[in-house]
Amino acid sequence: MGWVRLSYFLIFQCLFLHFPFYNCLLCNSHDKSALLQFKNSFLSNFSSHVVPSEDDFCSLYASNIKSWNNLTDCCGWDGVTCDIRSGYVVGLNFSCSNLRGELLGPNSSIFSLRHLQQLTLAFNDFSGSSIHSTIGDLANLTHLTLFNFGMTGDVPTTISHLSKLEYLLISNIDWLLNDPIKSYSRMRLDDYTWNRLIHNTTNLRDICLYGMDMSFIRESSLSLLTNLSSSLVSLLLLDNKIQGKLPANILKLPNLQEIDLSWNQNLRGELPNSNWTTPLRFLSLSRTAFSGYISDSIGQLKSLSSLELSDCNFDGFIPPSLFNLTQLSLLDLARNNKLQGNFPNSIFQLQNLTILSLSSTNLNGVVDFHQFSKLKTLSSLDLSYNSLLSLKFENNFDCILSNLQYLSLSSSNLSSFPKFLAPLQNLQVLDLSHNRISGSIPKWLHENLLHSWKNISSIDLSFNKLQGDLPIPPNGIGFFSVSNNQLSGDISSALCNASTLSILNLAHNNLTGLIPQCLATFPSLWALDLQDNNLYGNIPDNFSKGNAFKTLKLNGNHLKGPLPRSLAHCTNLEVLDLGNNNIEDTFPYWLEILTTLQVLSLRSNKFHGVITSFGTRFPFPVLKIFDISNNYFIGPLPASYIHNFQGMMNAIDNQNGLKYLGNNYSYIDSIMIVMKGHDIELERILTIFTSIDLSNNMFEGEVPKVIGELHSLKGLNLSHNRITVLNLSENQFEGVIPTGRQFNTFGNDSYVGNPMLCGFPLSKSCNKDKERPPCSTLDKEESGFGWKVIVVGYACGMIFGIILGCNVFFAGKLQWLARLVEVVLNV
Repeated sequence: MGWVRLSYFLIFQCLFLHFPFYNCLLCNSHDKSALLQFKNSFLSNFSSHVVPSEDDFCSLYASNIKSWNNLTDCCGWDGVTCDIRSGYVVGLNFSCSNLRGELLGPNSSIFSLRHLQQLTLAFNDFSGSSIHSTIGDLANLTHLTLFNFGMTGDVPTTISHLSKLEYLLISNIDWLLNDPIKSYSRMRLDDYTWNRLIHNTTNLRDICLYGMDMSFIRESSLSLLTNLSSSLVSLLLLDNKIQGKLPANILKLPNLQEIDLSWNQNLRGELPNSNWTTPLRFLSLSRTAFSGYISDSIGQLKSLSSLELSDCNFDGFIPPSLFNLTQLSLLDLARNNKLQGNFPNSIFQLQNLTILSLSSTNLNGVVDFHQFSKLKTLSSLDLSYNSLLSLKFENNFDCILSNLQYLSLSSSNLSSFPKFLAPLQNLQVLDLSHNRISGSIPKWLHENLLHSWKNISSIDLSFNKLQGDLPIPPNGIGFFSVSNNQLSGDISSALCNASTLSILNLAHNNLTGLIPQCLATFPSLWALDLQDNNLYGNIPDNFSKGNAFKTLKLNGNHLKGPLPRSLAHCTNLEVLDLGNNNIEDTFPYWLEILTTLQVLSLRSNKFHGVITSFGTRFPFPVLKIFDISNNYFIGPLPASYIHNFQGMMNAIDNQNGLKYLGNNYSYIDSIMIVMKGHDIELERILTIFTSIDLSNNMFEGEVPKVIGELHSLKGLNLSHNRITVLNLSENQFEGVIPTGRQFNTFGNDSYVGNPMLCGFPLSKSCNKDKERPPCSTLDKEESGFGWKVIVVGYACGMIFGIILGCNVFFAGKLQWLARLVEVVLNV
């Protein structure tokens, strides 16, 4: 089960359990007036935000406050609940009401509803709004749900005034729609507010906080949760940047039924050795730093139905008692856990299992796949990346897994397609990548794609040895990858039926023919990778406005030009790689308006002419990799662009861990670059990697000083151009000019105005420096920099590269040159 799917499950479960279903008549006139005032303060237009899986929730709980009017009793209004006796409004549910504007401003009439007990604001658009401190005035609140778009700022300390609170859910929906690895706006809950909240709300049963910043909360503050030992039932703190070590007693609280601490990657802890909280039904510690071994005492959790320990640091053997937990429906021990031992055949005793994930667990042995037929309710199975595990498939066995929807056998040493797949009707996700499956794709799989697998959303057959024609994915599919095989033939126009695709990866095959024009019109397609095939003809010229493209990789084919101007419609584009083709055009200056473009590679084509800017105020503002090498560009180096490469001036990643372009789950961007004369493929592109390659063109003139402003530049290649001069005159260099054939080609004019320089070609000799070695170094404190090099070019007409010398004594004024050399040497 993916984290998004699980998150929806938990959130909806929380929401479903806490909505009232009763109403009454004769509401209080003061409360009615306050509600009408609240309605008039909002623009109840439909929000542009759409949550992909909210339909089931909103179809049940959507509130239409536009229907409120002064002629009807407010206790009968949509989303309003009143007390039967007094007529006071005690419950408000504004879920899916399309509210926009300020969340709860200081003058909101909601705060005058002093008898309010339940307040739910879910699936609305409060972009840029924060929770106001007057929330503390609702002293009778027992249930508070704030789950909306765009909420920011700090959780106010006054929330601790809600001493009667039993249920608390706060989250920004933007968190749910984003990859947790990526950044998004988080609300912050600080240590003081947390302490006051836990200290005052002694009746809290359910704490549900998702996607917040709780990094300032100390370990000692987390231990305060033990004060809620008699009340706490659910503790759901998913992806909150919690750090430190979780006190062991938290997992022993006597009434806890649900614990989710997943996606807090710096949260440490260990599982109890005894005295578990026996009512526990749900436990997730995925993507945390929990470690140690799984104690045999886990068998005490007789009520446990869901156990997720993936992406942790557990080691040792899987305890046999785990397989006595007959209520388990979800078991996930996957992924770089250091578990060991034989595959536990006793797992087939868990008759209630619907989700089983044991990928990358280092288990060994032979598994008779027919055994999985015993798990009648199994819907998701992941055994991928277990190199020591051998799956035994009989040729004609009757393996019935009629409920199977998700199957991943990636890197499982498969040499053929498992035949038990043929009769499956409900399959949604199939991953057989990184195996040794060879030959043509069987007819039954083609038939299933065309007719049977009507619910299929993802197919990955990449990194095998498949031959023959390209299989055609069906309409309704989102992900399709057959990259790194030996498929041949044209891309059939039948592919145009799969207009729902988000990711299409056909790279590294032997495909020929034209690129179907329809691919440029798919509304959801954000990654199209056709690199390293034998495709020819023009690039499609019908990229539609408002398209979703983020990655477009057509490099390594035989495509010709010119480039279609409709590429400028790809306003979300991050990676554009058209290298190693036969495209003939001038520089596509009209792409400079793409404000999200980070990688642009036009290398090894037939681009020509002078590079001039379109005149955009900030062209290519976030570009980090710029490769136009091996073309026919002339004129000066494109200083006007380099001057605006903001992404190379301060490419600092403030997040923890390495970050890469692409989606870490479904598609990873890669790029081919030249380092020291060798082609190197970066299989992942670090978000902080920056490079400029202008080599093998016909540029001329000086190296622009603005290059020195690119503080974060990691790679720079200007070789094989017609750059003739790098003028170092009128500075404060001192010492001996390095000798060598490159330096010897510069005339006296290149060094004028540096009175402390000496040596050839200057007439001033360096007799006083005879004892100084030719490549001496100075302390960093003297020069202000850790380098002793100078960057020059050939005067004879062809520069072989950026020539690095030594023995230059720098006085501190030529900042641009210092930065240039620093980034070239990566010092």
